[in-house]
Amino acid sequence: MDNALLVGLSRQTALRRELDVIANNIANLNTTGFKGESVMFEQFLDPTARHEHFPGNDRRIAFVLDRATLQDFSQGPLQRTESPLDVAIDGPGFFAIQTPNGERYTRAGNFHLNPQGQLVTNNGHLVLGQGGPIVFEPNDTSIAIAADGTVSTQNGDRGKLRFVNFTNPTQLTQQGDGLWSAPATMQPQLAAPTTRAVQGAIEKSNVHAVKEMNRMLEVTRAYTTISNMQQRTDELRRKAIEKLAEV
Repeated sequence: MDNALLVGLSRQTALRRELDVIANNIANLNTTGFKGESVMFEQFLDPTARHEHFPGNDRRIAFVLDRATLQDFSQGPLQRTESPLDVAIDGPGFFAIQTPNGERYTRAGNFHLNPQGQLVTNNGHLVLGQGGPIVFEPNDTSIAIAADGTVSTQNGDRGKLRFVNFTNPTQLTQQGDGLWSAPATMQPQLAAPTTRAVQGAIEKSNVHAVKEMNRMLEVTRAYTTISNMQQRTDELRRKAIEKLAEV
């Protein structure tokens, strides 16, 4: 009975973690460039007692282990905004962003200009071009961003957006505010030519609301089922103790 309670408790702990991830996905349904998450579990087999005097080997007991959180980097739907500084990436890749903590990467292209005329993210971080930050002159108008990322005005080119990609994006670490960082052992590469910029649009979250609500219901039901099982197990233990006390 102790084993049943412990196994159930390990599963409830994992379900609670999964519910937190689902709730975070739902909370970011309208976050530009957000990528949904899911939880990966595996079974943990406890060590077994083995001795030659035992009539047989003990049965191995499997507990639930919260292994990792996986990011879904599939592309979200594009939404037209008609703002000249909004840019969506159509295809695999990321914008390169300069932050106080080093270079970071994002899919959120809701950009604007800071007082210095630099192209920045919604949080004020510099958007990097292939030659450094994108900077505009005070009299620049008619901003145009071509499919290859070239930024130009009526006064000429202002740089080319730097689209980067990674061999295995799942190794990126989420930093918050729609930013990811890469480990030192993984260097960014220029995105493939098929990756293009879409001016006047943003990439919405790739989270599917109906799917996440169904997952939430499934997790809640599983948690309740285990809780009921533990209550019945505890009741069985209490009755067993009472019967033994009568002997």
